Amino acid sequence: MKIAGAKRWLLAGLAASALLHLFTGYTNRYYLGVSIDVAINIVLAVSLNLINGHTGQFSLGHCGFMAIGGYVSAMLTIAAHKAGIPQALTPLVFAASLLAGGVFAALAGIGVGIPSFRLRGDYLAIVTLGFGEIIRVFFQTFEPAGAASGLKGIPNYTNFLWAWGTAAITIYVVAALVNSTYGRGFLAVHDDEIAAGAMGVNTTRYKVTAFAIGSFFAGVAGGLYAHHKVFLSPTGFDFMRSIEIVVMVILGGMGRTAGVAVAAILLTLLPELLRGFSDYRMILYSLLIIILMLSRPQGLFNFVGGKRVKA
Repeated sequence: MKIAGAKRWLLAGLAASALLHLFTGYTNRYYLGVSIDVAINIVLAVSLNLINGHTGQFSLGHCGFMAIGGYVSAMLTIAAHKAGIPQALTPLVFAASLLAGGVFAALAGIGVGIPSFRLRGDYLAIVTLGFGEIIRVFFQTFEPAGAASGLKGIPNYTNFLWAWGTAAITIYVVAALVNSTYGRGFLAVHDDEIAAGAMGVNTTRYKVTAFAIGSFFAGVAGGLYAHHKVFLSPTGFDFMRSIEIVVMVILGGMGRTAGVAVAAILLTLLPELLRGFSDYRMILYSLLIIILMLSRPQGLFNFVGGKRVKA
């Protein structure tokens, strides 16, 4: 995906989101909720793909960044709501809270990225896994955020336009960054970190930058999630949630932005489509993932017609 083409797709995505948003008042609330869930998962998967796919790191704590962004954003909007902010300023307050959540998550991402100076592969995965659990336990005991009982009273600000507009921006930023001159450093680190360092590439800077940007968008996704569900519980940010996001990245094809976005859509809709099977829903869902990975271990969208797909 060339940068010029990415800009056209961004404008098209924003225009489509704005147009479809006009008809959400006539849409079934269940289907509308699922569509917002899809967009949030796209943001999470595409942002993790920058770390795991494009830069070649292995993070298992992406949900921790999502939790930070969600709680920070929700606590800010709750405070603003109690302060009696005028209705006309609601979009600005919401946007500011999303950015604040993203910034706090990015700072945490930099803190996690620093150990990548000396860690890689399985060791880095263990560090990020531990970070995710630390964040979950922290919010489970943090009384101002509701502790184990969860954070209640979050305003319902997330709508179709906010969710899908953010998804379009995330895809554009990651695709444009990776395909820029600067972004080639991420690919160099992914392909051979030692060779990249020998050629003068500052591998540490690229790894930390990937964690910061990926964590920022995960934090924004957390803010969207908080104002969509209007309730946050630490149990919603456990290890299995991070694994779900990793599966989306792997299934879509590591380093394939478009493929990961499609996989996020597929893996969000599959459990809903299988809901009619009741007790066997998650068993069938797991079996489908196993079959897909056995038949396409390189990812569903990694190769098309034998040619490598650019994204």
